Amino acid sequence: MQRATVPAALCALLVLLVGLAQVGFISQYLLTVAMNVGIFIILSASLNLVNGYMGEFSCGHAGFMAVGAYASSIAGVFLFVPDAVFGQPLLPMSLTPLAFPIILGVGFAAAALAGVVVAVPSFKTRGDYLAVITLAAGYIIKSAIQNIDAVGGPRGFMGMGKLVEGMETVAKLPWMLLWIFASVVFTVWLIRRFVYSTYGKGVMAIHQDEVAAEIMSVNTNRMKLIAFMLSSGLAGLAGGLFAYMVSYIDPKMFGIELSTACLLMVYLGGMGSLSGSVMSAILYWVLVEALKPTLDVMHLPQTLKWVVIPMGLILLMQFRPEGLMGNRELSDLFPKLKRFYRFK
Repeated sequence: MQRATVPAALCALLVLLVGLAQVGFISQYLLTVAMNVGIFIILSASLNLVNGYMGEFSCGHAGFMAVGAYASSIAGVFLFVPDAVFGQPLLPMSLTPLAFPIILGVGFAAAALAGVVVAVPSFKTRGDYLAVITLAAGYIIKSAIQNIDAVGGPRGFMGMGKLVEGMETVAKLPWMLLWIFASVVFTVWLIRRFVYSTYGKGVMAIHQDEVAAEIMSVNTNRMKLIAFMLSSGLAGLAGGLFAYMVSYIDPKMFGIELSTACLLMVYLGGMGSLSGSVMSAILYWVLVEALKPTLDVMHLPQTLKWVVIPMGLILLMQFRPEGLMGNRELSDLFPKLKRFYRFK
């Protein structure tokens, strides 16, 4: 009975959030912040798989998010929305609630494939060299999108909002909140399940000593490939959710600032700690939202937050490089929590 506590609590939380949103108790502003927090939990946890659990250094996560955002957006518009480039839709709008997981899956798959391209060079490189490769991959993806006119080029891509409106005609629900909540739970469950499985422990073996892991029969190249695919695929899932939440995307949204924010959350929470990734995503958005009125009161431009946030990363590296949680989970600090779930 205790093992069902976490699923029951998550269902109760979801029902509570949807109920409060339906009666207007949660404002649109708070709803947007909550959805942004959810998307950044997915980004932080997925990057933690490579940077934290595997011990590699990837810093081009925004590029994978861009691939997922554009792939999901194109799939959705192609299937359901009349468009000057893609023509008439193939399916009626009433099917959008059923097809939306498939649309997000397209973004996941496209970003995972992009992750394969980055994973192959990682077979021979580590540390700084891999950081340069992933950074370059992010710039290549951004530049490629800017030069593809069919998806709007630098002008951006839109039409996703009509799908969300289509879902609301089927049932008047905060659909994006539902999808983001489900995706966060899925991401945390999937990563936790993977890294603590017998097979997935090869990821942590690579972190400890790659040569020793190979001697102990761990196929390190395959483990890197799977970890990169999973990490980039989940970033693509976050990208798809983001695109449908804001109803508009352009290449500038997926720049180095976003990758820096992902790194900040991973190192703030702790390398190899899913609990830390969740906590850091929440703290990050509290910081971002607190900076807005503070900068307004001081009559300073809002762009200064992109100076303050990277500065936070520098200070973190100087004074607490292990982050808030280190490589521990909440259940390590409070062992009685383990009675309520079963992952291992």
